Amino acid sequence: MDEPQTLWQFFAQQSGKILEQTYAHIGLTFVSLFLSVLIGVPLGIWIAKNKKWSSPVLGFAGVLQTIPSIALLGFMIPLLGIGAKPAIVALLLYALLPIIRNTYTGIIGVNASITDAARGMGMSGWQVLTKVELPLAMPVLLAGIRTATVINVGVATLAAYIAAGGLGEFIFGGIALNNTHMILAGAIPAALLAILFDFLLSLAQHLNIRKLRAALVLLPIILVLLSSFYLLPTVLGSRMLAGFTPEFMGRSDGYLGLKEKYNLDIRTVVISDAVMYKAAFEKQLDVISGYSTDGRLKAFDLVVLDDDKTIFPPYYAAPVVRHEVLVQYPEVENTLNLLSGKINDSLMTEMNYQVDYLKQSPEKVAQDFLVSRGLYQPPRGGKKGLIRMGSKIFGEQYILLQLYTMLLRGYTELEVETKTGLGGTKICFDAIRNNEIDLYPEYTGTGLLVLLKPTKATLNRIMSDKEKVYAYVSREFSRQYQLDWLRPIGFNNAYALMIRKEDAEALQIRTISDLKLYIDQHG
Repeated sequence: MDEPQTLWQFFAQQSGKILEQTYAHIGLTFVSLFLSVLIGVPLGIWIAKNKKWSSPVLGFAGVLQTIPSIALLGFMIPLLGIGAKPAIVALLLYALLPIIRNTYTGIIGVNASITDAARGMGMSGWQVLTKVELPLAMPVLLAGIRTATVINVGVATLAAYIAAGGLGEFIFGGIALNNTHMILAGAIPAALLAILFDFLLSLAQHLNIRKLRAALVLLPIILVLLSSFYLLPTVLGSRMLAGFTPEFMGRSDGYLGLKEKYNLDIRTVVISDAVMYKAAFEKQLDVISGYSTDGRLKAFDLVVLDDDKTIFPPYYAAPVVRHEVLVQYPEVENTLNLLSGKINDSLMTEMNYQVDYLKQSPEKVAQDFLVSRGLYQPPRGGKKGLIRMGSKIFGEQYILLQLYTMLLRGYTELEVETKTGLGGTKICFDAIRNNEIDLYPEYTGTGLLVLLKPTKATLNRIMSDKEKVYAYVSREFSRQYQLDWLRPIGFNNAYALMIRKEDAEALQIRTISDLKLYIDQHG
């Protein structure tokens, strides 16, 4: 086995990507902040002059901040799609409250005798505002911008969920893979940015009145310059854009393998599995990671590129069960093995299509399949014991979990408790090892590369043979973790790169090597 990588080695290896994400993060933060200032400052001035509107406006801005940030991003997707636009709008809404409130507070806090004296000298209302009230209110106004900036730096990490980029890409990938180095690669720069911008704005708050007037002019210019950072990765990177899930970004049979074996250098964003297929269909992404049995291939007219250098091993699905559970309840193995060999690739693709695109429930799809194969039995009632089952966070896993649940309830006297949506591989794996669940569906290739991480010599010996891969993971899981692999269900849900069918035909891209050649020639 290779020596574990240190945090600093990881930072050095990923320095280019960290810098790219930092640029994007700064850009996202300040594009939204600039727009918030353009909206919030005039609105704060207006309610200071029309105080009857202050409570409704501040109340509405306050309500916006109570909406969970991930939910607000989700609401934006149907309206604005994925990418920068929904992220910027969500961040703008979060930044409004402190800017409006502090502008309002700063203006009404200016001593009335000073403004009266200014009017007495013949100043117009506009001159009183720009030459007296705003400069005097500037320290309070800057405090609001300071608060909004820190909020935006933090919330912008969630923008990676909808392919807007930023430092959240490493954080989401690290959570999916339980990789502390990846989490820190996103969290540390984000924290440093928040500290840096907060410090610089605190200095601006303490400037004298003459310098504050200059700051009033320079602030929009500085915000525009910092906003332009979001464009740097686009200018410096390739023209094609790939959207990969957080887990795919950090796996040796994912983007890391693509860079190592294919030397593939493509501009990437992290994106949720839930929205990436539609994003490719709508031409917001050119390449996506996916699964060979995913029903959305058919729904969104995508094609799988041939893995001509074989970085993706066989991914045959099978239940992984704690050994002591099989000792205590041997009927679990016999029951779940009823599925062995019953679901091929086309059947699983069709079931996934029904759930992911036709929006049928996993329960209905699972029951219809069992009925069609004569395997469905009504529940007997769980009198003998409880089996806790978990799943990862995509439709196929939900279908498999429902199949297991119905079989166990129909063929045994065991009750079943399900814990769906546990996130990535490592979260499910840690849950079963920590006795928080008893079984979950896993894939042989994932068990091999992500969890066991064998030597290159071992990989070269078994990688292309599905029986050897299954035998290896079955033996090593039992030996190292006291976990048993039951018999494979039958389908091979391999990782894959996908592009639109029309692009594959027009650009003559059939393999990952073809994609690499096209990017080298055209960017």
